[in-house]
Amino acid sequence: MHERDASIAHCPTSNLFLGSGLFRLRVAKDKKRPIHVGLGTDIGAGTSFSVLRTINEAYKIAALNAAPISAFEALYLATLGGARSLGLEDRIGSLEAGREADIVVLEPKATPLLAFRENRSRSAGRDLVRADDPWRRPRRARHLCGRGACQCARPG
Repeated sequence: MHERDASIAHCPTSNLFLGSGLFRLRVAKDKKRPIHVGLGTDIGAGTSFSVLRTINEAYKIAALNAAPISAFEALYLATLGGARSLGLEDRIGSLEAGREADIVVLEPKATPLLAFRENRSRSAGRDLVRADDPWRRPRRARHLCGRGACQCARPG
C-alpha cells in the first residue's frame, strides 16, 4: 500500500461489528513504509455516524493493541489525517482560513451523563462543585454587609 501511495479509511466500529480484527495503526504508520490513515464512520457495518464515538473506539483499539494513541492523534486522524488520506488537505481537515468546514457546536447536556452532571450541580447547590471544576458556573457576588450596594462584594 505504501508503494502505491494508497490510503486506509479506518472504522473501528465496523471492524468490531464484523469481528474482522483490531486495526494496527502503528504498523500502518511505520516510518519505513507509512500509509495514509484517516478515521471515518462506516455505517454499512459500523455502529454509529458519530465521529466522536468512532474516535473513542479507535482510542480503545489502539490501547488493546498495546500501541496507545493520544487524544490529539485520534482527533488528527478524524480531521486532517482523513483529509490527507483523500488528498484533500488543501481544502478540508482544518480550520485554516479559506478551508471548507462543517462546524459542530456540542451541547453540554448532549449525553445522559453530561445532563446528569449539569442537573446535579444545579439542584445540589453550587457548594458541591469543586472550585477547579471546568464545568463550574461563576457565582454571584455576595455582600458581607447585607446592604447590597457597597464595596464589600466578594465572590461567594
